[in-house]
Amino acid sequence: MRCLIVDDEPLAHTILSDYVQKVPFLTLVGATTSPIEALTQVQRGEVDLLFLDIQMPELTGLQFLNLLRRGVAGHNCRVILTTAYSEYALDGYEHDVVDYLLKPISFERFYRAVQKVMPSASAPILPTADSPVLASPAPPADIARDFIFVKTEYRLQRVNLGEILYVEGLKDYVSIYTTSERILALQTMKTMEEKLPTSQFVRVHKSYIVAVSHIESVERNRIYIGKTVIPIGDTYRDAFFRHIDG
Repeated sequence: MRCLIVDDEPLAHTILSDYVQKVPFLTLVGATTSPIEALTQVQRGEVDLLFLDIQMPELTGLQFLNLLRRGVAGHNCRVILTTAYSEYALDGYEHDVVDYLLKPISFERFYRAVQKVMPSASAPILPTADSPVLASPAPPADIARDFIFVKTEYRLQRVNLGEILYVEGLKDYVSIYTTSERILALQTMKTMEEKLPTSQFVRVHKSYIVAVSHIESVERNRIYIGKTVIPIGDTYRDAFFRHIDG
């Protein structure tokens, strides 16, 4: 399927382009910041699947959809919305979009969305041994990447996995403690747990995720990372010890 990315953020182009290249049945035909340019490509019938940002200065994603659904040639193009603002979800679904991806977008969530438009509905198309992605359908969170992007108050910030010491949950926010700084991210603990590879990170408490490689010692129900003492919750104790013993 021929894919086009329409977003006014270059970082979104980078992330989504990387994701598209990991999926065997998707082909990237372009990435643009101009919805007018994208509309022309769709009109020419050059695009099967559109990743469309909602908040753009020239023409909003919803305005784009209105034009697309009002008889513009190429209206059979499928659309997946991408945005940092969840309040637009209902408006998007009223336009019969395939899915609605909330930034920052994990590969797992991206892959679930594109599976809805895969060419054959009878059997999932998974990366094969010849694919540059995965030799077998391993959990998406464990794809070999050494960084993640998290949404802070003003931007998407790259965080290197090897620098993360631990993550502390604060209701709808998380504090990511690294070797050099503390990053306050607009994420939930559940989202962070899904983002972080299970081979390197483990949930040890309802409020804590720790990097296994940075654990200095464990004493009873306490984990020591530098001068920080992190409790091990009863619910997570058995899984934690199985993880470090394995």
